[in-house]
Amino acid sequence: MKRQNQSSVVEFILLGFSNFPELQKHLFGVFLVIYLVTLVGNAIIIVIICLEQSLHSPMYLFLLNLSVLDLGFSAAIMPQMLVVLSTKKTTITFSGCFVQMHFIIFFGETAIVLLGAMAYDRFAAICHPLRYPVIMNNSVFMKLVMFSWVSGLTVATVQTTWVSSFPFCGPSEINHLFCETPPVLELTCADTFLFEIYAFTGTILIIVVPFLLILLSYIRILFAILKMPLTTGRQKAFSTCASHLTSVTLFYGAGSLTYLQPKSGYSPETKKVMSLAYTLLTPLLNPLIYTLQNSEMKRALMKFWRRKVDLHTF
Repeated sequence: MKRQNQSSVVEFILLGFSNFPELQKHLFGVFLVIYLVTLVGNAIIIVIICLEQSLHSPMYLFLLNLSVLDLGFSAAIMPQMLVVLSTKKTTITFSGCFVQMHFIIFFGETAIVLLGAMAYDRFAAICHPLRYPVIMNNSVFMKLVMFSWVSGLTVATVQTTWVSSFPFCGPSEINHLFCETPPVLELTCADTFLFEIYAFTGTILIIVVPFLLILLSYIRILFAILKMPLTTGRQKAFSTCASHLTSVTLFYGAGSLTYLQPKSGYSPETKKVMSLAYTLLTPLLNPLIYTLQNSEMKRALMKFWRRKVDLHTF
């Protein structure tokens, strides 16, 4: 372990699955494929929405922002994780660790608020269809998007700055694959009581409030759909909500397993696996969810594909 002085660590060691060296070799190949598929899938969604004029509505522009967040979230985690799994270089500098932590929190928190904004958009579209263009005009859309990004940036800046200000007296081994707040916080030699109060309050404001907004929006949506006289109208309304609801379930389900578990409830290895489920599956599956369950996205994807085939043909 290297130190600047008696109380300042200048680099951390990411342990990964070092107790299972053979497993690490196999995981590298699996995670590399997942990373590449995540990059390609989200990039395709971004390109299709940008090129297809019919998708320039709030619903799909929100999705574009979500894909950008998924790309950023994966890029903040996966390269370093692949290095840890494939080489003996498992160290990360003090500043590099907290830069990674900042971007993980930034993209994650922004996605949470954005999912709440997307639920409000579906509520306005289904419960107030005639007033929808007024309720979700360009100004309101931009404010919701900006609020999502600024909220994520604010939380990430406050939390990362606070954690990095704690003294780290050693050991410097992070029992994880990347610099996430809980395992890094375990290495500090200071009283973290105030930070834990902040973390609890922040969880209520940044996670529970958007979740309640989503829950209330879908309760109202469900009642509105049940009142529709035509079966075709119900099916169309359900189809526009299905992809977002699936994404929310995946995001909050995997996130709850990772962050709402008892501190001593699982072994460190089990906690790593749960964290991987959250960090890998959500960005990977979102492109599949929004293309397979959304008819307009499927049509736009087929149109894009035919255009590429025609270009190669001629």
